[in-house]
Amino acid sequence: MILLKIYWRTKAAIKKLCFKIMFGKRFSVGKNTTFRKNFGLYLEKGASIKIGNDCFFNRGCSVNCLESVEIGDHTIFGENVKIYDQNHKFRDRTKLIREQGYSTGRVKIGNNCWICTNAVILKGVEIGDNSVIGAGCVIHHDIPANSVVKSNGGITIESLD
Repeated sequence: MILLKIYWRTKAAIKKLCFKIMFGKRFSVGKNTTFRKNFGLYLEKGASIKIGNDCFFNRGCSVNCLESVEIGDHTIFGENVKIYDQNHKFRDRTKLIREQGYSTGRVKIGNNCWICTNAVILKGVEIGDNSVIGAGCVIHHDIPANSVVKSNGGITIESLD
C-alpha cells in the first residue's frame, strides 16, 4: 500500500509540473493534491483554475475551464466527475449550435467537500464548505454549506419553443 501511495504521489507531482509548464500562472494547485489515471484538464486562454491543498481526483475526472474554476482544500472527487464553467449557446435557430459560442460562469467548490462518482458540476455554481454531492447528480445552482445533495432519478423535458 505504501508503494502504491508513493507511485500515485509521484505521478501527481509530474502531472502538476506539466500543467504548470503548459498553463503558467493560470493554473495553481496546492500541496498533497493527487490525480488518478485519466484526469483531464482543459484551460482556455485567459481562464484560470485554482485547486487547494490535499485534494484528491479519482480516475476519469475532468475540469473544463473557459473562465474560472476554484476548488478548496481537502475536497475529494469520485470517479468520472466533470466540471464545466461553460455551456453551449443554442437558442439561435438560424445557426448551428457549435457556431453560437458559449456562456460562462465561475465555478467554486468549497473546502472539505465530497463530489461523488459521475457527478457533473455546471457553470455559475458555488458549492459551500463541507457539502456532499451524491453519485450521478447534475449541479446547476448553488449548494449551501453543510448540505447533502441526492438524485431522485427523475428528468424534466422542455421544448425549445
